[in-house]
Amino acid sequence: MQGCCIALALAERGARVTLYDRNDALMTQAAVVNEGRMHLGYIYAADASLATARMMIRGGLAFAPFIERHVGLSPEDLAASRPTTYVVHRDTQRPVDELAGYLAAVHALVREAVGGRNDAYFGVDLAAAPRRWSAAERDTLFDGSLVLAAFDTPEIAIDPFILGQAVRDRVKGTSGIEMRLQHTVTAVEDDGAALRVISDGPEGLARERYDHVVNALWDGRLRIDGTRGLQPSRPWIHRFKYGVRFRVAPGSLPTVAIMLGPFGDLVTYGQGVVYLNWYPTCLAGISHAVSPPEWPRIPADARRGDIVAGTLHAMAEIILPLRDLDATALPDCTVQGGVIVAWGHTDIDDPASELHRRYEIGVTSNGRYHSVDPGKLTMTPYFAGVCADRIVAP
Repeated sequence: MQGCCIALALAERGARVTLYDRNDALMTQAAVVNEGRMHLGYIYAADASLATARMMIRGGLAFAPFIERHVGLSPEDLAASRPTTYVVHRDTQRPVDELAGYLAAVHALVREAVGGRNDAYFGVDLAAAPRRWSAAERDTLFDGSLVLAAFDTPEIAIDPFILGQAVRDRVKGTSGIEMRLQHTVTAVEDDGAALRVISDGPEGLARERYDHVVNALWDGRLRIDGTRGLQPSRPWIHRFKYGVRFRVAPGSLPTVAIMLGPFGDLVTYGQGVVYLNWYPTCLAGISHAVSPPEWPRIPADARRGDIVAGTLHAMAEIILPLRDLDATALPDCTVQGGVIVAWGHTDIDDPASELHRRYEIGVTSNGRYHSVDPGKLTMTPYFAGVCADRIVAP
């Protein structure tokens, strides 16, 4: 997604762009198998500095305008979810009152950023502050023995499958963009005043010369940075997480994020498609290697059944309407996974983990070489603009 956004931004400015992808199609990995949450910072309550919230607000407000301008999708086309209810689990890493204060502080930042444009975020009204549910309201939807509190927020998610297909179509239809599919980039080398990309494709090794090179890889970014002598100065972590998708009657389930710790998400998109994950069940592996293992994007049948059953069981203990569903009979049920890349050494079950902070991200430029760490899907259009500005003046 990050590479596609940068390519579209550059092509609009008249640049000729070549996109490399090791797969036989663009955007088949993490960007299209996650929950598509358009973050406004509410989940990052472990970052008391609010730096992560400020960063996510910047990305969240930039996303819809970029996609409408460069991809041709309006907010209505993206099958946006119902607004997210944030619930506080009894094993939360932060107390309820502290989380309530954090949500209020983030809302103040949102209001400041939108400057009175209440429809700046996918047409969603951002005027109302997060509202804490009464105990009676909470207990109609959640198990009160597990959920300490629930809060309304305006945060939404978009269906990443719809987004992915639209971006692929727009890239394919843009004359200034050439694709090198089934090409794995192995190195970037100096070539006089320019740079040379070394890739391995169906016809063997290829070497092509460019004025600028953008490393917009996700789980492979650090390896290619290393060929330019750019070594990370801090620990990093690759996590592979599965998500469950199925279909229900539109509007029959809420959209819920559970805080704060290794819990789960329930997202109900506008067309009745549902995304569900429970972190302890859906986590398939962790790696601190520069190049993580090739985890299977689609699990084997036995593992798939365990993921669906375990995820639904854990989330149904918390969210009452899920108890009406049968894990063996979920309509159009699929399980797919993707890599999550972030700075840090420990997992999110550690309250001090760097995974709870996502503001040290963005574009790093070394001459004509640019490496982009978007941190979250939300930030990809914003950093596309930043990167494009460094290559071709707007």
